[in-house]
Amino acid sequence: MESYPETHLLIRGVEINYLFICKTKLWYFAKGITMEQENEYVDLGKFLHERSYFGEEKEVQIGPIKIDFVKKGDIIEVHEVKKGKSMEKAHEMQALYYIYYLKRHGINAKAVLNYPKLRETKEITLDGREQEVEEAINEVEQIKALSKPPEPVKTKKCKKCAYYELCWV
Repeated sequence: MESYPETHLLIRGVEINYLFICKTKLWYFAKGITMEQENEYVDLGKFLHERSYFGEEKEVQIGPIKIDFVKKGDIIEVHEVKKGKSMEKAHEMQALYYIYYLKRHGINAKAVLNYPKLRETKEITLDGREQEVEEAINEVEQIKALSKPPEPVKTKKCKKCAYYELCWV
């Protein structure tokens, strides 16, 4: 693995997630422009997260990353709770970033994406995907360094996005 400076790992998991959803949303979020507190879809996700997986310690903060919950055993399992699979690539990359971050700090882990509404889980391991994560980290850093947001790209996801009005009204 290439030796990155520690500052390279100050990215939050949600920023990796947003990279694969919308680069404009990532830029706004990284600049402290947060619209999520007003969005009904975000509220629904929080409700689902709070009502699922009782008995687990939730929102575990490790450095800049906040993991939905962790299970300890022979190998650490980091769990992310998601509403649905429509943004599965973003979910997967966020989980990969978490286990990449932990590996860089000497912790061997795997990730599990939990879709309680669908009653499904998906296990994620880093095996051979370090370069993919490093490329995502580099792209997040490039977007965060921009002086203005990238041009938005209209997709069907836009209508449910907390940043819709910033981009399209």
